[in-house]
Amino acid sequence: MLYHLFQYLQAQFDFPGKALMGYLSFRAILAAVISMLIAFFAGKRIIRLLQRKQIGEEIRDLGLEGQMQKKGTPTMGGVIIVLAVLVSALLVCDLTNMYVILMLVTTLWCGALGFADDYIKVFKHNKQGLSERGKLIAQLGLGLVIALSMCLSQSIITDKVITTIPFVKANEFDYSWLSPFRGQLGVYCTWGIYMLLIVIVIVGCTNGANLTDGLDGLAAGTSAIVGVVLGVLAYLSGNVINAGYLNIMYLPGAGEVAIYMAAFAGALLGFLWYNAFPAQVFMGDTGSLTIGGVIGVAAVLIRKELLLPILCGIFLMETLSVMIQRSYFKHTKKKYGEGRRVFLMAPLHHHFQKQGIPEPRIVTRFWLVGIVLAAATLALLKIR
Repeated sequence: MLYHLFQYLQAQFDFPGKALMGYLSFRAILAAVISMLIAFFAGKRIIRLLQRKQIGEEIRDLGLEGQMQKKGTPTMGGVIIVLAVLVSALLVCDLTNMYVILMLVTTLWCGALGFADDYIKVFKHNKQGLSERGKLIAQLGLGLVIALSMCLSQSIITDKVITTIPFVKANEFDYSWLSPFRGQLGVYCTWGIYMLLIVIVIVGCTNGANLTDGLDGLAAGTSAIVGVVLGVLAYLSGNVINAGYLNIMYLPGAGEVAIYMAAFAGALLGFLWYNAFPAQVFMGDTGSLTIGGVIGVAAVLIRKELLLPILCGIFLMETLSVMIQRSYFKHTKKKYGEGRRVFLMAPLHHHFQKQGIPEPRIVTRFWLVGIVLAAATLALLKIR
């Protein structure tokens, strides 16, 4: 709104600094500051409201150190993140930009899904929340909406279905290489493969962030790091000079995603003020599903989805630990009559807790790994 207001005033009046809102860098900084301040100041009031409504976390005793001390800590704090991101983006972003529209849809969609899940857990006293099938269907629905938008929207489509990936010539991977067909049938097959990958990426990121949210500050901190990197990549992709220098795709209008991710990172940092150990509030599925969805969709929009296994390595490790644990347990139960485990407990962060490592140390080490992965992701763009 501020962006459009300044656009109008710039055309009507002459005043100092009228062109500032035209700079992506200035608006990105402004978005980050606004969302951080909203999360910081509104967060305090929202936490008090959650406490008055007795919206506290129900803790199941898993034998983890310090676990039962968290009982009653307010949950559904993801509302703080959603509010801060949406208000900041609405104020600073170009609301006519298709990239921004899809990011807003993603935030609202995942926020509503997570809120519904938390609501059932807290108010209906159903610890399971929404069924796994219900959440999966909703996530698949979002993935399909984004995939169709990428394929049909004239605002974001390119002449070829390509993405950015290191180690290959021009840092580009053409999805048509995966198609076994040629001609018009090959075109349809390529788009089908691309749409399927988009859905998998979005569902995978959403659930990966959800699994990572198990220790104070873990999901918020690692997601903020990922958000900053995606913002930098969006800025570079949306600038024809920088994109040419790095030899990556130039995506007109994608710079707005950088502003949105700046608001996203700012909101997470503001939330982290209350979520750091010992947490005063938990984000719940309202927050974890939202941050996972935003990360996945942002990567897809700026054609960096194949970089996510590196950039979101923390999410990947957490998800794989759960998959390995469940698969091995079922296999050994069927073979030996009793289930056996690879990890002391899954997801991976609980494995380290079971080893007696203090929670703050685990979180800090995961942050450090996230920073290394973020630096590696950026560095890989210059590798041919």
